[in-house]
Amino acid sequence: MTRKPRKRGGVATKRGINKEHDCLLVARDRTGQTLDFHTGRGQVTVAQLEKCLKPVLPADVLLISDSALSYRHFARQAGIMHEMVNVKAGVRARGAIHLQNVNAWHSRFKSWLVRFRGVASRYLINYSGWQRMLDARRLTTPAHLLCAAAQLG
Repeated sequence: MTRKPRKRGGVATKRGINKEHDCLLVARDRTGQTLDFHTGRGQVTVAQLEKCLKPVLPADVLLISDSALSYRHFARQAGIMHEMVNVKAGVRARGAIHLQNVNAWHSRFKSWLVRFRGVASRYLINYSGWQRMLDARRLTTPAHLLCAAAQLG
């Protein structure tokens, strides 16, 4: 490993997006369809966006993101329309352009994840998939849960 392990029960020394926190890239449309990708630690890069989003986004999509530069460069390279919302400046929305759908998903995911009292980074994408299933209300009975588990195995 290229870094010292962070022991259980401690907290990260820095807030926000940094090398101590894992990045979970979430793409969500207005109908509630969600895609998520574990891109590793630190800020998302243009190469990671190319790898994750390029295959799943149609050419006529409007990408709405925060003000990180990697999204702007990715949109320019991919030839798709892009709008930024500068959350740091206190701008939450500009008419129909907002990030609240993704922010709400992140909030639900984090509060749901608390019950597990910490998960390993390598399993984070599995937990986000589980949350996607619960969020889409596909797993409403124990029989649905068993069918979904049997299909994965």
